Amino acid sequence: MKKTIKLVAVDIDGTFVRSDYTYDIPRFKRILAAMTKAGCQFVVASGNQYYQLRDLFLDYDEALSFVAENGAFVKDHKDVIFTANMPKKTVDAVIDVCRQYPEIKNVLCGLESAYCERGTVSQNFYELTNHYYHRLQWVDDFKAVEDTILKFAPTVPADKTDDYYDLFQEKLAGEIVPTTSGHGSIDLIVPGCHKASGLKRLAERWEITPAECMAFGDGGNDIEMLTYCAESYAMANAAENVKQAAKYTCPSNEDDGVLVTLEKLFL
Repeated sequence: MKKTIKLVAVDIDGTFVRSDYTYDIPRFKRILAAMTKAGCQFVVASGNQYYQLRDLFLDYDEALSFVAENGAFVKDHKDVIFTANMPKKTVDAVIDVCRQYPEIKNVLCGLESAYCERGTVSQNFYELTNHYYHRLQWVDDFKAVEDTILKFAPTVPADKTDDYYDLFQEKLAGEIVPTTSGHGSIDLIVPGCHKASGLKRLAERWEITPAECMAFGDGGNDIEMLTYCAESYAMANAAENVKQAAKYTCPSNEDDGVLVTLEKLFL
């Protein structure tokens, strides 16, 4: 297996990092050096904003590649090779639907920054969001934002996640595709734009086949990626449908499951 895996893709929250958002940096750097020597690419594949992911790998982010914003932003080392661009008509339609439900706390995710709308979310929500979106701005009106729009990231009451998932699917059919990692977090993305589509862009660019790809994930937004890669691992803490989509399971994110598995393969 050491010789055949040429791409390893990892989700971040609930997969690569522990719940306190730490990971064993020296251990990872040793593994990364061995992977690089073996000609294997390491891809960070997350629903999170690129600028937040980059800060997680400070000083060596250009040694990695990124599929950020659930496939809406793809970076091959130093080169941005793809950004989604949600049509203005779709952007306005999503805003209109979300405004009908005041309990939805929405984040508009653009290429230059993410945005919160004044009067619809609290300062506390803004500060919490800032942990995940390191470029974040207040705006008066989402519809007035001038940026390339990658996706929306509404937060809903956790016990209503499935209800809102269904609602978005019904009211915005053909415009967006909802995806969720659970716990009230939903991403509204451009159809055909998910982690697997981002990985495919990189794999084809590098002339790597799905048979030579490995992925790790724990949430519903990882399923396409786990299905795309021939060697796929669901974390021990993953949802049951994610475990069914993956070929194997590995230890939880709290037990450094990704590093444990990659160490066996590459060290």
